[in-house]
Amino acid sequence: MKGRRLARLLFTGCMLFFVISLQGCGSKKDNSVTEIEIVQYKPEASNYFKMVEKAFNETHDDIHLTINSPNDAAAILRTRFIREDYPDIVGIGGDIEYSYYVDAKILADISNYEGLGNIKQVYRDIDESLELVPTEGTFAIPYMANAAGILYNKDLFEQNGWKIPNNWNELLTLCKDIKAKGILPFYFGFKDTWSCLAPWNAIAVDLTPSDTVKKVNKGESTFTKEYAEVAKKYLSLLEYGPDSPFAYSYNDACTAFARGEAAMYPIGSYAVPQILSVNPGLNIDSFVMPASDSKDGNTLNSGIDLQFCVTEACENKEAAYEVLDFLFEDENIQEYANAQNSIPCKEGNFNLSPMLDGIKEYISAGKMADFHDHYYPSEMSVDALLQTFLIEKDVDGFLQTFDKNWQRYNRDIIRKVKEYEQNNNE
Repeated sequence: MKGRRLARLLFTGCMLFFVISLQGCGSKKDNSVTEIEIVQYKPEASNYFKMVEKAFNETHDDIHLTINSPNDAAAILRTRFIREDYPDIVGIGGDIEYSYYVDAKILADISNYEGLGNIKQVYRDIDESLELVPTEGTFAIPYMANAAGILYNKDLFEQNGWKIPNNWNELLTLCKDIKAKGILPFYFGFKDTWSCLAPWNAIAVDLTPSDTVKKVNKGESTFTKEYAEVAKKYLSLLEYGPDSPFAYSYNDACTAFARGEAAMYPIGSYAVPQILSVNPGLNIDSFVMPASDSKDGNTLNSGIDLQFCVTEACENKEAAYEVLDFLFEDENIQEYANAQNSIPCKEGNFNLSPMLDGIKEYISAGKMADFHDHYYPSEMSVDALLQTFLIEKDVDGFLQTFDKNWQRYNRDIIRKVKEYEQNNNE
């Protein structure tokens, strides 16, 4: 059975990747030093993790920490899992990959880890909702989150007296005012299909229930019903972008926005470092996507960008917990947040980037919902489906295809959900 569960992790196809040969989980160099290995999937944060590794090893004699930050950690981890060569701790995002790991029973239940009590409940709830079916236990400690909405050129807004929109009509009125000034309201980089997901997610969390995917899997709803308004409103934004949004990549869009070629950019906070690398002096702020008819209906699109999980195979969980304690020290969390423009998942008085000023009220209130694409299987290629939809502008055809493809690529999950519902009389 275990082999069958692990085989599901090869859902993206046959993976022919090299395997990193490292010492076993929680192994010891000698009788006094415990080896703990972390494999984390954020290569852009490798310098931070090198610093953490060095600082930890300089202050601990009984544990030696190794942190690996490969370019394709997800593929490498799948290969290692198949070979039953497990690291002690994995650093992954809160998405469908995490869901598969929980389902395959690769991750240990860390409900007894005391540090969980310091994590914001909204992010703990997101992790629980990602489980394919309700699973007893806690399997991750959320570390950092990101947020997606609309980045805007603060200087342009102040110079023209433009106000932050609080609802959909105000957003469209703002776009018309910006366009009348001869300025492009939005820049899009839809040549890279994944970037089509950013506005989609931000609109979807305003207009659909947070449990949309679970409702569909239970047979209680359809995407045709839940996503109709999302699709129509998304299409209406194209009028206020470049003439050929599919000719520009993510990097092109970041560069154009950095150079002042558009007033706004519907993308996540993760894009800010790329934008500032082009124009360090750009005055950026952000606001939540106002897709609802009133401000009260708006929700910040925020998900877990990085979290840590102890593997079931780890032989020394006390040592792993000590490493987690070090990672979650306030000083280290602030260092990561500064370097990656991230939102700490830990409770506390952390300093957030000025580029997040416009969404702080949502962060403080916990009025946030996860990215819908965190529930989409990669085989379904929803990003490419969205790009095709934006080109063809066929709302009905897109929604029908979405439902059809969902049933095709999620049949095992849907079957599992139905079995769970039947066994639990729900």
